[in-house]
Amino acid sequence: MESSAVGQSRDTSVVVVTLDTSEVYIIVSLSSRTDTQVIYIDPTTGALGHSGKVGYDSFRSEKEALDYITNGSKWLCKSVTYARAILGYSAIGSFGLLLVATKLTASIPHLPGGGCIYTVAESQWVKVSLQNPQPLGKGEAKNIQELTELDIDGKHYFCETRDITRPFPSRMPLHKPDDEFVWNRWFSMPFKKIGLPGHCVILLQGFTECRSFGSSGQQEGMVALTARRSRLHPGTRYLARGLNSCFSTGNEVECEQLVWVPKRAGQSVPFSTYIWRRGTIPIWWGAELKITAAEAEIYVSDHDPYKGSAQYYERLSKRYDSRKLDVTVGSNQKKKAFVPIACINLLRNVEGKSESILVQHFEESLNYIRSTGKLPHTRILLINYDWHASTKLKGEQQTIEGLWRLLKLPTVSIGFSEGDYLPSRQRIKDCIGEIVYNDGSEGAFCLRSHQNGVVRFNCADSLDRTNAASFFGALQVFVEQCARLGISLDSDFLYGYQSYNNQGAYTAPLPQGWEKRTDAVTGKTYYIDHNTKTTTWTHPCPDKPWKRFDMTFEEFKRSTILSPVSQLADLFLLAGDIHATLYTGSKAMHSQILSIFNDDAGKFKQFSAAQNMKITLQRRYKNAVVDSSRQKQLEMFLGLRLFKHLPSIPVQPLHSLCCSAAYHIKCCKHGWSWGFLHGRGLKVLSRPSAFFLKPVANMFPSSNGGAALLNFKRKDLVWVCPQAADVVELIIYLAQPCHVCQLLLTISHGADDSTFPSSVDVRTGRTLDGLKLVLEGASIPQCANGTNLLIPLAGPVSSEDMAITGAGARCHDQDTSSLSLLYDFEELEGELDFLTRVIAITFYPGVSGRSPMTLGEIEVLGVSLPWKDVFSKEGHGARLYEHAQKSRKETNPFLSALDTNPFAASLSNETVRQTVQTDASANWLDLLTGESEPSESISQPVRENVMSGGGDLLAFLDNTVTGNKDAEADSMFTTSKDGRASDGGAQKYINCLKSLVGPNMGRKLKFTEAMKLEIERLRLNLFAAERDRALLSIGVDPATINPNVLLDESYTRRLCRVAGSLALLGQTSLEDKINAAIGLEFVDDDVLDFWNINAIGESCCGGMCQVHAESQSPGHASSTVSSLQGSQSVFLCLKCQRRACKVCCAGKGALLLESYTSMEVTNSNGLSSQSGSNHGSQVDGCTNQSVMLDGVICKYCCNNIVLDALILDYVRVLISLRRSARVDNAAQNALDQAIGFSFGDCISERKQSSVNEPAVKVLRQLLNGQESLAEFPFASFLHPVETAKDSAPFLSLLAPLNSGSQNSYWKVPPNSSSVEFAIVLNTLSDVSGVVLLVSPCGYSMSDAPTVQIWASNKMHKEERSVMGKWDVQSLIASSSEFYGPEKSGPGNGVPRHVKFAFRNPVRCRIIWITMRLQRLGSSSVSFERDFNLLSLDENPFSQPLDRRASFGGAAESDPCLHAKRILVMGNSVRNDAELASSQSLDRLNSKNFLDRAPQLNRFKVPIEAERLTGNDLILEQYLSPTSPLLAGFRLDAFSAIKPRVTHSPSSSKDFWDSSVTLLEDRLVSPAVLHLQVSALQESQEIIVGTYRLPEAKPGTAMYFDFSRLIQARRISFRLLGDLAAFIDDPSEQDDYYDSRVSPLALGLSLSSRVKLYYYADPYELGKWASLSAI
Repeated sequence: MESSAVGQSRDTSVVVVTLDTSEVYIIVSLSSRTDTQVIYIDPTTGALGHSGKVGYDSFRSEKEALDYITNGSKWLCKSVTYARAILGYSAIGSFGLLLVATKLTASIPHLPGGGCIYTVAESQWVKVSLQNPQPLGKGEAKNIQELTELDIDGKHYFCETRDITRPFPSRMPLHKPDDEFVWNRWFSMPFKKIGLPGHCVILLQGFTECRSFGSSGQQEGMVALTARRSRLHPGTRYLARGLNSCFSTGNEVECEQLVWVPKRAGQSVPFSTYIWRRGTIPIWWGAELKITAAEAEIYVSDHDPYKGSAQYYERLSKRYDSRKLDVTVGSNQKKKAFVPIACINLLRNVEGKSESILVQHFEESLNYIRSTGKLPHTRILLINYDWHASTKLKGEQQTIEGLWRLLKLPTVSIGFSEGDYLPSRQRIKDCIGEIVYNDGSEGAFCLRSHQNGVVRFNCADSLDRTNAASFFGALQVFVEQCARLGISLDSDFLYGYQSYNNQGAYTAPLPQGWEKRTDAVTGKTYYIDHNTKTTTWTHPCPDKPWKRFDMTFEEFKRSTILSPVSQLADLFLLAGDIHATLYTGSKAMHSQILSIFNDDAGKFKQFSAAQNMKITLQRRYKNAVVDSSRQKQLEMFLGLRLFKHLPSIPVQPLHSLCCSAAYHIKCCKHGWSWGFLHGRGLKVLSRPSAFFLKPVANMFPSSNGGAALLNFKRKDLVWVCPQAADVVELIIYLAQPCHVCQLLLTISHGADDSTFPSSVDVRTGRTLDGLKLVLEGASIPQCANGTNLLIPLAGPVSSEDMAITGAGARCHDQDTSSLSLLYDFEELEGELDFLTRVIAITFYPGVSGRSPMTLGEIEVLGVSLPWKDVFSKEGHGARLYEHAQKSRKETNPFLSALDTNPFAASLSNETVRQTVQTDASANWLDLLTGESEPSESISQPVRENVMSGGGDLLAFLDNTVTGNKDAEADSMFTTSKDGRASDGGAQKYINCLKSLVGPNMGRKLKFTEAMKLEIERLRLNLFAAERDRALLSIGVDPATINPNVLLDESYTRRLCRVAGSLALLGQTSLEDKINAAIGLEFVDDDVLDFWNINAIGESCCGGMCQVHAESQSPGHASSTVSSLQGSQSVFLCLKCQRRACKVCCAGKGALLLESYTSMEVTNSNGLSSQSGSNHGSQVDGCTNQSVMLDGVICKYCCNNIVLDALILDYVRVLISLRRSARVDNAAQNALDQAIGFSFGDCISERKQSSVNEPAVKVLRQLLNGQESLAEFPFASFLHPVETAKDSAPFLSLLAPLNSGSQNSYWKVPPNSSSVEFAIVLNTLSDVSGVVLLVSPCGYSMSDAPTVQIWASNKMHKEERSVMGKWDVQSLIASSSEFYGPEKSGPGNGVPRHVKFAFRNPVRCRIIWITMRLQRLGSSSVSFERDFNLLSLDENPFSQPLDRRASFGGAAESDPCLHAKRILVMGNSVRNDAELASSQSLDRLNSKNFLDRAPQLNRFKVPIEAERLTGNDLILEQYLSPTSPLLAGFRLDAFSAIKPRVTHSPSSSKDFWDSSVTLLEDRLVSPAVLHLQVSALQESQEIIVGTYRLPEAKPGTAMYFDFSRLIQARRISFRLLGDLAAFIDDPSEQDDYYDSRVSPLALGLSLSSRVKLYYYADPYELGKWASLSAI
């Protein structure tokens, strides 16, 4: 192991421990800290967990942590991995992937100012298998495996203490790196989510190494070469060339040459640094690889090949602009007017060579940039230098000389940075220059001069020629750097090291016999010639800076000490190989020229020729065979294109985790919730400290009440319920409040698999009294022991809604013509509740009373709010508060007229959209037109100017669906408390329908009209059941307006595929736009949005429009809106060149599908897999042809199916946004119920105070140093508590001490004289007492309660134990502190409280407290013994005070019960030992029972014939008349996957995400499949049963028993439910866009998936038993 860096007392240590229970812990001891942290990997979800609790996951040493995890026994460890650093982690599907560095190399051990840069020498992927039965496509599994094969070793590096993503020395702290160069940004996000960002290093890709050198055989200086590869255009040689839509080039590298003079501790360290860039030519171009060995054919995009070039140079200019930093401006030097960028182009410029076309376009691109004037302060100089031609004609030496002559002017002009590291900040006052403070150190950097601008080298691939030319350019700078540091490399002088002067000016070495001294009076330097005994103020040998630029090669070689040059060449050789390997998969070629200064360079040249041929063949093979796989690896490692590579896996892409600073500023400006992009993932909330409210019965009394059923440590558990139980009910109190999303069951049984339950019901609620049914009769198949089955759970659905909606879906007969292939027209909306705490699970056996039921581990998965951040006023919680506050305080102009309907801004009872002209909609974005502000007047004239479309296509992301310039994006879906629309919404919808079909309802709707009607329905905030109820009330069948049935099947198939392509292209554009903003400013300059869907009745404005694609029908003129003449902008169609108004233009999304034909889309995924830019082409279209990003297409020139795809995608977006709005409303409601957000001024108070630390001290005093055992959200109430209307919510009684308003408190209604609290504690605890915080109003003689307390471990009152009874009433007479309002103001110390101490601690989980009002004068307790009182100086009886209302209401005089907080004090109990003690005995007792084999086995029923119909969703099996009685069927789990991306991104959800919780659509409205089985008996079709199918891993054998034995000639299986929500893995489809392919996933086919079986005695069947077993 290497020694630690300077200033570090220990090396970072990482230990990954896998226990025999398959649990995985990461033990991390950072070099920058003195303690050790333990990170837990959830075995189900893969999420990381860390609470920071000392003694639980924070320890003093690594050994202490390891002992805690293993209980001091190493035998419990299945495996242990030792590492030096964590490089990243991600939970992907069924695996958690942890990347660690097991061996490091200290590439730069001691940076000036401290810090060590490590190169990852060896790395290891730790693959954690997760208990996740989610179906995973074969392609996804293959991609995950390929990700783990990514080449990390030797090509990535990091620094634990310094920011090295910027030129040295960085002005930014370690935790704020430059995103352009952070390669593990996505992989490090899980550690940031748990508050440990520093535990995963910031990983860079490229090269870093250093060498020592000296001028006279001794070490005098150090040189370090660092190369940072940009991640903005990652990829391999033929997949990442030229520009991409992120305005970056392929193989882009920033190189830094750092030279310094090491000093002893306490001395200043002088240094200088030089930066240059290398990369491919910044235009849109590519190369087509030929099958033969011929040279690849280079081509340039035929449309706008220079788009983005200006932004590329702008990014460079911003990074290397130091005009304002250089302090020498104040002296004699002139201020630098611009930032120079010198491009050294090394391409072949000979006629007939393919590279010559790039040279021509390179020049034209710079002329184009200059003509635009976009970079007024940047000067770009292009120097063409044909390296190969010069070498061939003139030889290597003259080629180098020619390069030096060309480089002299730009290099000298740009210069390099110089400075000193000052170890003590006391010396900063002596610094003449910029001061850069060192993070975490007393020292600072003094920069005397700065490099301004950059030199950029390129050849075709930015590899071999680029490496050679950049070496010879950097060599000249290296010699100058050494000279200015006082290290002479002149071979003519042997005087060694000479120090520089105080101003850092260059000082040449003195001749022999000369000495430098300082005048004591003036302080000036003078020189003494001891040879002649004379003095002079002038240096005897003033040297010429940059003198070697003018030398020939031989002169340079003779006049320079070559050993440092060889050291530098060695660094460039190593760096060249790294760059070539990363880009081409092979080492660098033509590297012999770097050894030209060596005497044996000729021998090396002969060897290099053969080596170059070998490398050429290697590159050609890897480029043709391996590059696509390597490209995929890079993209997945960076978190890019995850929707393509992992379409079904719920991982968050990088763009949702890392917005640039420019986007952050924009989001803050608009009030959008940028901070919620991190989201809230699924958690297993049924693990300890969750528990059963009542014990689970077991055949063996040694059990511990069922706690093992909730503990992952008992994966092999088989819980045996009592004999002949007809039902088993489990009531679980969850560890935290959440919205319950999934139930995960582990199948556990003995030899007989029929003992596991066959069906299950689920009820959920906030308290035990409020349970609602969310799942009824879900089928549980019989499976192999240990199988995981996932049952999705939606919220409770109204039975009335179920009766109205869903007649053609869910569990009813369907045919392919009525399937919801486009979208779910009949979506049922379940209730969302983030305060769900109790879940009741009821299991039923297959055959009642036949045998005892067995159970396995039970896991409840849900999404919880960030309560910790909410109460600590940090992170997501603070932004959640702000988000809720804005949504409540926002003045919605439509609320007064249209209740809470955000879509109905332009609807009224008489007309559909007349209010477009009113002021009411002046402050919000028209959802359909995309206009930021509606027209001020209909009669305004159209502007004369014609626009080609505004800005970038990607700017559709700025014209948000839900936002506008002044209002929040998330205000669009504002709903009422119950999420329902206003009463008038249904009537407005009917009016809308009549405007389309006429007042007599006689005309049939077209597809586009039906879709626009659905848009209006969403605008009116009507959910599907409300729509259907309104339609049925006027005699209209909802099925007649269902867009899913208005198109023929063939066209529907094609439309689905085009819309799917549009969704992926939109997501691609989103990623590229966000990455493109790195290092640049964001500009919102587009008018059209992505869809540009017109409202009903909206028609062409006429005037200058020449298209008139949306002309108004005469029959509708009276009932629809008049033409939007206010759409003033006029555009020019790219195809027909006609002028078109906004209404007649297709949305920007049409440009992405511009090349779509009637038969196919350009490629299989809508994304390119082979181009000059896979991350890269402007929208990843086919090849590297630049897709048209500017301009518009009119609707006449746009394919009809593209227009239909846009409106379909738009409806899908709106549905998704509605779901997000429902989630947000549920989150806000949870805040209201928990802390009373909607009342009072808690937000303003929280902003003004920072009482976190004082609150901790106060709490410690209140509890006498013990723990707080009843703090929300970990603790809560078992039953609801009666609460007054103007009171704080009863959950606020358990809120943390410093949360909520100081003046708020809880109270009961005036008529109630008693109240009971049943408090469920955080965990099993030893409770010593209860503390009651007095309300701000204080007590009076009439409202002081009598308090009685019980303790229990079960929910039944009969089993609780009384702990005591206390009378607070008599306290008023003996102590004055509780009377009247509490004093306000700081420094009050411990709040007024009453402490109820128990005689002895009691171990319990539930505390019951009863408060009653009694008559004055009663007393039952000694206050001197049982109360801790506070003193109060004033006389409380001097004047009577009325008690205030709890939230600032009217003063009250009637007595009532009230309180501020309830605290329970004691110590929590770790019950692992108790759980372990009963495990062995349980297993022994149940072994005999479980080993009993069943008497009957399953055997396959022979089939005479079978037929598949309805897209393979209906299977008919014909049986022989002699077939045995059918007992059930076997179904192998489907291989289809549920895609994560179903529509293009809406800016509110995928970009600035208005959903504060980021609850996925798939969790809000989960897709469920049903299998209906029917039998033909006596010419009559009888339904045998409908089975709700759980999710399981593909191919899992699931056995379903019929409720009775069946005799039939034909059995039919029909797959029902949300069929369109499933797709096949795109990587497995060759004909994805063939319209003849089934619109449904082939993975849902029933072919070879269903087998009938019967039960029989295997002994009776004899040898046939093994042949027919199933």
